[in-house]
Amino acid sequence: MPKKAKELTAMEVGRLKEPGLYPVGNPPGLYLQVVPSGARTWIYRAMMAGKRRDMGLGGFPGVTLAMAREAAREARQAISGGVDPIEARKAAKREAVEAVASRVTFQWCAEQYLAAHRAGWKNAKHADQWANTLKDYAYPVLGDMLVSDVTREHVVRVLNPIWTTKNETASRLRGRVEKVLDWAKVAGYRAGDNPAAWKGNLSASLPKPSKVQAATKEHQPAVQVAQVGAFVRDLRAAHGAAARALEFALLTAARSGEVLGMVWGEVDMTARVWTVPASRMKAGKEHRVPLSEQALQVLEGMGPRDAGAYVFKGRPSKGATNTKLSNMAMNMIMRRMAYTDTEGRVCVPHGLRSTFRDWAGDCTAYPRDVVEAALAHAVGDETERAYRRGDALERRRALMQEWAQWCDKAGSAGAGVVVPLRAA
Repeated sequence: MPKKAKELTAMEVGRLKEPGLYPVGNPPGLYLQVVPSGARTWIYRAMMAGKRRDMGLGGFPGVTLAMAREAAREARQAISGGVDPIEARKAAKREAVEAVASRVTFQWCAEQYLAAHRAGWKNAKHADQWANTLKDYAYPVLGDMLVSDVTREHVVRVLNPIWTTKNETASRLRGRVEKVLDWAKVAGYRAGDNPAAWKGNLSASLPKPSKVQAATKEHQPAVQVAQVGAFVRDLRAAHGAAARALEFALLTAARSGEVLGMVWGEVDMTARVWTVPASRMKAGKEHRVPLSEQALQVLEGMGPRDAGAYVFKGRPSKGATNTKLSNMAMNMIMRRMAYTDTEGRVCVPHGLRSTFRDWAGDCTAYPRDVVEAALAHAVGDETERAYRRGDALERRRALMQEWAQWCDKAGSAGAGVVVPLRAA
């Protein structure tokens, strides 16, 4: 007959701090486990279905000796009645999860997903876009629904009204709904396939996003290639940081946000390279821009070259001298210049990238991939990009120098060579 363990008092239990497994007696099989970290937990050890099993009863001192004894007695009584208390506990937990899941809505899951991932997104604007698209388009249909009840038909009902009119927004919305439903499945609030998945699911009901966007995309109003000479003359006659930023954008074919956010620490005047960090690139990938002689001349005329100082500064605000030029400042320059495209729309800064692309395609023999790389566009499929590691910097340098020289030549041409189209 096994030796009966001494029944310990609460004070004696409190003194057990060396790592080990200590029987406390009454009822038999109750132990206090002390681990090397110093944590102490209650264990009830008993024979269940012919096997010895350990059942955790909680941590000490949160669970007192009296509470542990009572729990052990209840487990012992259950075993005597043919019930496995460990399995019974698991079943109760499953039932509790299912009960919660039966009350969980799509909106609640979306809010939990946002809270969990917000810190990992690169900026607050991205988080706001997530929240706003769900609020505007998904919640009216899915918000109050039990997340377990969301079906493919519900998702289609969300997407259909904007799939052809706002396809880029709709495509992002679909992906966000898919992620929320994935989160809900992992959390145990729904089961089965994701009704917002594209491949083999929504792709059978909705037209491919690339085809919709190609059919509905409205291009930005761009200065025509034939207008570039007059445009360059007018632009160089304008004064101020906004005019110089616009000229630099023209010469580098860069996006407005990339130019306006540029600081001197990104520019290597000796190597004639401007390195745009991934955080400011649309594709989220660092981009090197070769600088032509003309682009360098623009930079030479700008302010002090402190590493953290903006190259194109705005007006000081509330005592701050290192302020970024606003995007509206560049837009206003183009509005005053009043150049229009073939449809009579006033041209905008972003359209200068299209002007460069039209010139490169119509007036040069540079390969398409070199031209697209100059615009920081992805070329080829995913496999091709995986094997193409270089960025064709030197080939792009020759292209951008040729572009700058062509702008110089066109801009220095005599009056009457080109008749610019202007807005009234």
